[in-house]
Amino acid sequence: MAQRFDGLKLEKGMYHEAGKSFTQVLEKLDPSEQYRGTALEGLDAYQRQLKRFDIRVKGAGSDLVDKFFSTSQSAVLFPEYIARAVKVGMEEANILPEITATETLIEGMDYRSITSVPEDEKKLKQVAEGAAIPQTTVRTRDSLVKLHKRGRMLVASYEAIRFQKLDLFSVTLRQIGAQIGRMHLEDAINVIVDGDGNGNPAQVSAVGTAGKLAYGDLLAFWNAFEPYQLNTLLVGTDTMTKLLGLSQMQDAAAGLDFHGTGRLITPMGAKVLRSSAVPAGKIIGLDKNYALELVKAGDVMVEYDKIIDRQLERAAITTISGYAKIFEDASRVLSV
Repeated sequence: MAQRFDGLKLEKGMYHEAGKSFTQVLEKLDPSEQYRGTALEGLDAYQRQLKRFDIRVKGAGSDLVDKFFSTSQSAVLFPEYIARAVKVGMEEANILPEITATETLIEGMDYRSITSVPEDEKKLKQVAEGAAIPQTTVRTRDSLVKLHKRGRMLVASYEAIRFQKLDLFSVTLRQIGAQIGRMHLEDAINVIVDGDGNGNPAQVSAVGTAGKLAYGDLLAFWNAFEPYQLNTLLVGTDTMTKLLGLSQMQDAAAGLDFHGTGRLITPMGAKVLRSSAVPAGKIIGLDKNYALELVKAGDVMVEYDKIIDRQLERAAITTISGYAKIFEDASRVLSV
């Protein structure tokens, strides 16, 4: 039976429910649907609890960290505040959605992806009457997806942060999230280049003249993607300089768009994403709609026992995720 937000009894055991986040547990007890047409419409169950205890986490009028620990019940909200701030940092300047075709959420640690092998993928055959229809074979991968635990250790005593504004503390947590996000991107790039353990590294092409990128090299790279589309390029700082140095990137239209908005285009219309995680001398091309699967084992995890009972000290903020290649030919590498 649904309860009002101001009558819920909060306890750290709410973080223990398998397969559910703290907010999902709150939503089950205090559904947002019952607040339609009221002043609380638009707030989720966690935000209603912040309002219940009059905790402001944003803006110049944000409260001190100490406000969370004014009661034993409000202290239970603090780990979720940390997790949310970290997730904001992970999503800022996050390019993973630009290179992953799908996201799979699992509850265990073992996951085996699937692969499909179409007959005569690059040929469009007519099916004559009574003839066999070309088939696509779907099967599970031989190797499990390798999941990696990434995170940072938050080291701070309660005395050191209790009088800090929550808005300022959120900046530190967002930075932690950004660092975790960069780790995830490195994992994704490693899988694209080296494969996911199923003997499927990316095919590597070389430029015509070693160390020099020419427009013809990009055209040949683009053409090799058929029947997929080269719609995304991942480049490092060194290769970005070579790419921008092409005369085709210096025409009036490209120059105006780059100088006016900072958005990069290529002669083939692919979206260019720069990252220091790309190996030197490499340009990674992919069809983002078919290349990569993101596998996540849960959401951002925070050691809530230490935070609630011991008031921080040392608390791990972690995520567990991995990547699997879907169609091998949907990603390739150009060695410059």
